[in-house]
Amino acid sequence: MSSANTANWQDTLTEEFMNYTKGAKIDGVECIIPDLVGTSRGKTMPATKFNPDAEMALPISLFYQTVSGDYVDMDIENQWLEKDTILRPDMTTACAVPWADDVSLQVICDMFNRDGTPLQIAPRTILNNVIAAYSEKGWKPVIAPELEFYLTTPNLDPNDPIETPVGRTGRKVPSRQVYSMVAVDEYGPVIDTIYTYAEQQGLPIDTLIQEGGAGQIEINLMHGDPLHLADQVFYFKRTIREAALKNNVFATFMAKPKRDEPGSAMHVHQSVVDIETGENIFSAADGSATDLFRWFIGGSQTYLMQIMPLLAPYVNSYRRLTVDGQSAPANLEWATDNRTTGLRVPHSGPEARRLENRVIGMDCNPYIAIAASLACGYLGMINKVEPREEATKEVWETDLPLPFSLREALEYFEDAKEIRAFLGEEFCRLYEQIKVAENEEYQREISPWERRHLLLNV
Repeated sequence: MSSANTANWQDTLTEEFMNYTKGAKIDGVECIIPDLVGTSRGKTMPATKFNPDAEMALPISLFYQTVSGDYVDMDIENQWLEKDTILRPDMTTACAVPWADDVSLQVICDMFNRDGTPLQIAPRTILNNVIAAYSEKGWKPVIAPELEFYLTTPNLDPNDPIETPVGRTGRKVPSRQVYSMVAVDEYGPVIDTIYTYAEQQGLPIDTLIQEGGAGQIEINLMHGDPLHLADQVFYFKRTIREAALKNNVFATFMAKPKRDEPGSAMHVHQSVVDIETGENIFSAADGSATDLFRWFIGGSQTYLMQIMPLLAPYVNSYRRLTVDGQSAPANLEWATDNRTTGLRVPHSGPEARRLENRVIGMDCNPYIAIAASLACGYLGMINKVEPREEATKEVWETDLPLPFSLREALEYFEDAKEIRAFLGEEFCRLYEQIKVAENEEYQREISPWERRHLLLNV
């Protein structure tokens, strides 16, 4: 159990939280976990009732639901006994809930079986297992995520298209104004609220920019430990939504919310350091790239193709991954400083040599996507997988394009025996069945396009 889980747990809270409370007593505590979607589930209670060492439980069936809330019958023995799982708060994740009416604390919990073993289908467990595999080799992965999202007008009718909100000038911000400070200033109140909430939670922001779409923002996070960064992404998605609602707009992390605008990605920069020396294992003493770096790229090319449902989890995800790009490559080619490739090596010094995964959608579960991406690189290094030749020009067409749909991606995933075994077959089988059910549910839907063009014309 974490050393932070002491009897007097309030003494362990962060300076940011204490500054936020200004001496006021804590009213409530939210004990939360990320579900398969990546949203928070859990329990809230008065602070007087909270004890980090007390047993809390949630039914395992919360992992049996699709994104629409439907339960899925699966080949799980005694599935509907709805056995309890045990929650253990990780007090190092405790932070404020700035949008709450009263002083409140939120804390992410790990999930366990009754016998004390980690719950192998819990997203945080999946990532912890991958980090542990690296550690056994004397390695420590380091990542830096980039978060893209859209601000929109409140969309009250799902049949209506997503609209860009009006900014301070009274006009909608035009698209294709990437890096425009004027465009950022248009939504100053929302941005200011995001900054305030982040500071009150102790969530650091590296940079914030206007992305290519109308009302599209990108927040870059500092590099660090994968679990810590996944926790930050988990918190940030909730924080950004609440900051937007505070200012009467929506924030969406859909991969492709607007037909004619770029999609939203979660690019992840990845490197690996030696635990003992702290040196980047992707660079040799003379500054050149190592075999391990080459094999990490090879593993990414080979295995990412097989686990795309973990990176692009919905039907909508594949609307973003199109050949024409719009900053979303539909390939797994690699190159140095080339944004048309799915795998990019940014210009850097040897100590910062890294591989950027550009195919992950912002609609992913951050724990699952980060674990999956690191797993691919790990298997590449272990199996000494050679990459294809580096791309030397723009990549629009390729002999090995990414899957065009969730259905096609699931076909690859079904046969991905090695990486499924590494990530855990129990988790992969559950995840696969949930995604099959979601895809089937979507196929039953009649879209506005069909009603517009087919109702009276065919």
